Amino acid sequence: MNDSTNKSHYKAAVIGSGQGGTPLAHHLAEQGWKTALVEQEHVGGTCVNEGCTPTKTMVASARVAHLASRSKDYGVYTGEIDIDLSVVRKRKRGIVESFRGGNLERIEARQGLDLIRGHATFSGPYTIRITKDDGKDKTIEAEKIFIDTGTRPAAPPIEGLDEVDYLDSTSVMELGKVPEKLLIIGGGYIGVEFGQMFSRFGSEVTIIQRSPQLLTHEDRDIAEEVASILEEDGIEIELNSEVRKVEETDGEKTLVTAEKNGEEISILGSHLLVAAGRRPNTDKLNLEATEVQTNDRGYIEVNEKLETNQENVWALGDVKGGPAFTHISYDDFRIIRDNLLFEGDSASVEDRPVPYTVFMDPQLGRIGLTEKEARKEGYSIDVAKMPMNRVARALEVDETRGVMKAVVDRNTGQILGAAVLGIEGGEIASAIQLAMMGDLTYRDLKEGIFAHPTLAESLNNLFAGLDT
Repeated sequence: MNDSTNKSHYKAAVIGSGQGGTPLAHHLAEQGWKTALVEQEHVGGTCVNEGCTPTKTMVASARVAHLASRSKDYGVYTGEIDIDLSVVRKRKRGIVESFRGGNLERIEARQGLDLIRGHATFSGPYTIRITKDDGKDKTIEAEKIFIDTGTRPAAPPIEGLDEVDYLDSTSVMELGKVPEKLLIIGGGYIGVEFGQMFSRFGSEVTIIQRSPQLLTHEDRDIAEEVASILEEDGIEIELNSEVRKVEETDGEKTLVTAEKNGEEISILGSHLLVAAGRRPNTDKLNLEATEVQTNDRGYIEVNEKLETNQENVWALGDVKGGPAFTHISYDDFRIIRDNLLFEGDSASVEDRPVPYTVFMDPQLGRIGLTEKEARKEGYSIDVAKMPMNRVARALEVDETRGVMKAVVDRNTGQILGAAVLGIEGGEIASAIQLAMMGDLTYRDLKEGIFAHPTLAESLNNLFAGLDT
């Protein structure tokens, strides 16, 4: 029997249990607000279920395989390396289920917070219909609504793509055997991470990128260094290559045809991974029943306080258009929390730092402006740059690939941004971020005392180059 006529009333409704929506729901309930948390599938959102947690778990397995393959460099002999991808998958699933289960236990234990399973659609500006797996509907009304429905993998408009059995960033992690030859469409963060991962598992990997460089948001020199590392690992990279058509041959192989520099190229592989972007989960929310506006790509439009154009409706996380990082989603929650629950109304997304790490190996840690962005914004800059083979700790552990780069305001000495492509690059970039947050100049890091031998002390030498 349909129970949509029996409406439940809530002070707040959070649609989506991602890394922004879940803590927000907890805090609202903790403040005495009767709160509904609506989730269609798994609690935890993309990060826990299809993103950060599973991918970085598999990256760790790939790194072990890589170290084992070069163990003789350290005087250690391990014999032939054999990858059982089903065991890697089992380990990944176990960690995901553990994280997901922990989230679920905390939600269920929170007084005043109702977890409602099902697909949410708006039937009015403040009315949400939730379709459950059994086909029954539940309708709720809420005074305040928070949309955290995230994104999903997107397939580009390529001829024949819908006729082949291709993989996306979720399904590729469910493979039980290592692909013989993996073709990857897209040379962004996802393509780079999975490309190196499966290369280390034993696949022949080709990355096909339409742009003239990998990682298009990075400076050209950093992107070229990334490409050099991947090629050293045996990965083929086809830049300036626009995929025109894909098709199956013999029912088993996938043939990719692309236009590269005006010429047609064809690449044959056993598996195809499409890693060419994501799309927002707004198309099935029936936002037409509300005043909430989206842009031409379907992302919800918000102001600097994450408010939509409809009063008492907010959007947070990837569904508002990014930056698409878990820590940004969590900061979205903090902005909404502070403005709603604490005195003042000043928290906003303006001028917040956007750190991130690409979990290739070695890592690419990033904070602040790139050199290109700093010049575009009119800064007078100096650029500090140093290869990782000048870092003592990197030499000692034989992990010398990569480069460190920092952009400095020539007039003030303030650090504007940094890219650290090297062992534990994300951690070194975080140290630079702390300096930026504390308004330290590059000279403070150049003269700072760091324990020896650590990676952090590389900052002495990196910035020393600016005064020579």
